[in-house]
Amino acid sequence: MKISVLLSVNAAIAMAFGVGFTLAPGAVLAPYGVSLSDAGLLMCRLFGASLVGYGILTWQLRNLREEAPLRSLATALAVSDALGALVAVWGTATGVVNGLGWTTVAIYALLGAGFANFALRKPAPATA
Repeated sequence: MKISVLLSVNAAIAMAFGVGFTLAPGAVLAPYGVSLSDAGLLMCRLFGASLVGYGILTWQLRNLREEAPLRSLATALAVSDALGALVAVWGTATGVVNGLGWTTVAIYALLGAGFANFALRKPAPATA
């Protein structure tokens, strides 16, 4: 998969969840069997705001062609998604969220694997 496509997919997912967590965190979390205190809702809204930023960033950089900054971006997103996948596995496996949490694991794992693949592959040979 081209990095531009992966960044576009990341942007769409981040924006969708980001807007949802920012504007209606209770509604987004209800299908996962989660209800939160006011402090928890605040934290979700802050998380949502960050996701909106990730979405804008990845959307704006999807057509970037320079290898070095793309590799740096892919590395950062691969690490972030790998950590997110681990946290989501823990949350689902321990029953903090219901079985729908495995979809969160899948999203993080697939995006993380895609970004890791790009970050770790050999650079394209320089052309004259």
